[in-house]
Amino acid sequence: MPRGISMRSSLRSRDSSSTSTGVDPRERIKDCCRKLVAFMCTQVGVGGLVVGYAIVGAFGFISIESQIDPRTTMCVQDDIRREYANELWLSTASNQSVNVFNQTAFYVVSNSILQRYQENITDRKRQKLNCNGLTPQDVWTFPAALMFCLSVFTMIGYGSLVPKTQWGKGATVIYAVLGIPLYVLYFLNMGKVLAQTFKWLYTQLHECTGQRKPGQRIIVPSTACLWVIFGYIIVGSIIFAEWEGWDYLDSTYFCVTSLCKIGMGDLVPGWSHSTKDSQTKLIITFVYMLLGMGLIAMCYNLMKEEVYVKARELKEQLNQVMDTIHYKLITCCKSEPTD
Repeated sequence: MPRGISMRSSLRSRDSSSTSTGVDPRERIKDCCRKLVAFMCTQVGVGGLVVGYAIVGAFGFISIESQIDPRTTMCVQDDIRREYANELWLSTASNQSVNVFNQTAFYVVSNSILQRYQENITDRKRQKLNCNGLTPQDVWTFPAALMFCLSVFTMIGYGSLVPKTQWGKGATVIYAVLGIPLYVLYFLNMGKVLAQTFKWLYTQLHECTGQRKPGQRIIVPSTACLWVIFGYIIVGSIIFAEWEGWDYLDSTYFCVTSLCKIGMGDLVPGWSHSTKDSQTKLIITFVYMLLGMGLIAMCYNLMKEEVYVKARELKEQLNQVMDTIHYKLITCCKSEPTD
């Protein structure tokens, strides 16, 4: 046998043996990628992907914003107060009309100085300057960055923590563009899972109480969904009121505006950055918001199903009414006497 033919036959035998004994590594990698994508599209996968996306984003923003020079964003209120207090003392001490207890003159001088002090503080707050003497590392803790990421891709937008650097602002834009579709996917999938679970529990309750007839289709009423959301808000209101010392109206106001994704940002639990308890509160607030939005998605799915059923029943009733009217018209026309 020639040498070329023997080499070709050995290569064929090697290829046939490799295909018969094992799978192509490239096909194996493709299969693993397909399984990974399929798992990520499931309810558990999407939930884990959202949490992982928030954690990765938190570490990313911490690394970006921690590089900023604290002197460019910090202002110390003690120094500002001391400066204006000295000015107030010098202005009143050097003015003889103020020194002789002239109340009107004292009010004119002091109000002018205090008004400029107020405008100074307001301008610094408007520029998002840190006037508490905290460094960026103190401000951008992991729980705070986690809440920032949640407020970005859920479109709440509290505004209590914002990026100062150009890189941080650009990363926020990209993070929001990629995160919002992921949150919508989480909203839809989590809503289906919780809706199926709640519907099963509601069906079991009907069977235990003997209210379900054989073959009857159970539809969760909208009132039950509203009671679930109402109870969740009440629980959150009590928890946040006890934590922060808010009154129950302010606590309910925070829960409703957050779950409705309004996000005023004037009230955020644990935003003092002073103790470890505040950081724990931010983590629990993160979990509360994420679960609460899942419950809202659940209620959306259940109420949508009820609306579909009611609309179908209304359509059938309208068809029956139209058929009855049509039948009566035909009957009346046939019963009229002819000349």
